[in-house]
Amino acid sequence: MYDYFKSLYLKMTEAVLKCQDANGSWHASLLAPENYPTAENSSSGFMTYGLAWGVNHGILKGKVYRKAVEKGWKALCSYVREDGKLEYVQPVAGSPGKITKDMTEVYGVGAFLLAATEMLDF
Repeated sequence: MYDYFKSLYLKMTEAVLKCQDANGSWHASLLAPENYPTAENSSSGFMTYGLAWGVNHGILKGKVYRKAVEKGWKALCSYVREDGKLEYVQPVAGSPGKITKDMTEVYGVGAFLLAATEMLDF
């Protein structure tokens, strides 16, 4: 069973890497990021966490993964305000929508903190 899930994880990480923008973020729509040009930071947090976890556990090997994690973390950190809130977090919705700087949600901060736990060992 482990091999099945590892294989699935590796396939998903390849797809996720293709969706990361030049700044290091992911968007509300992975299939049409041009329709939602701003970063979406709950997804960026979870993607960065998932990639960093894979690197830290020796599953994801190579510079491409390390670079993606570093870019993702740098981008995430740039969206943390002085009051600790994480900007550009899409609220719960049935489909992607416009995201603004003032939008924040606790699950976005949770994703950021998960990524931070992996960055401690990165």
